[in-house]
Amino acid sequence: MLLIVGRIGKPHGIRGEVTVEVRTDEPEARFAPGMVLRTMPGAVPRSERITGVLHTMPGAAAPAEPGAYRVPEELTVEAARWHQGRLLVAFEGVLDRDVAEALRGTLVGVDSADVAPPEDPEEFHDHQLVGLAVVTPAGEPLGEVARIDHAPASDLLVLRRPEGRTALIPFVKAIVREVDLAGGRVVVDPPGGLLDL
Repeated sequence: MLLIVGRIGKPHGIRGEVTVEVRTDEPEARFAPGMVLRTMPGAVPRSERITGVLHTMPGAAAPAEPGAYRVPEELTVEAARWHQGRLLVAFEGVLDRDVAEALRGTLVGVDSADVAPPEDPEEFHDHQLVGLAVVTPAGEPLGEVARIDHAPASDLLVLRRPEGRTALIPFVKAIVREVDLAGGRVVVDPPGGLLDL
């Protein structure tokens, strides 16, 4: 499963650096020099017309026409730095603003198999929770975890109910009693009315 760690934004300067909208708790690890990130298929058109000099990047397919650039399936981080609260990343082979502009909107990620599990047994990656069955302490099925929303007060389990609607469950110890990854379930004890909101 591809875990999205960022979205490439606008170019920064003329030497190919790009801004990145970070979507990971560990940007220093995910955007470390030498890290290979996979691009999300369909995130941007695979071929965009650019003007200027075409720089062939490792892994990029040959352009369909002169002046066309194809977003490669993988991008290798050359350098990363923080600037005014934004992450700036230079990728190998992206040498000018035009090629950097062609990357705009591309989602980049890592394979979930390459992500080490958290050291804290009470901490989980989102992809570990999505798809788990949600049950009460008595074993009554409530639905399935559709996604995790990261709210300011606490993370929220977005529960897909059997009838098709969704419910939000705060991911706090008072409500989420157990996460059983091996058993494929999350045990919750929701207060009355929580699932009716």
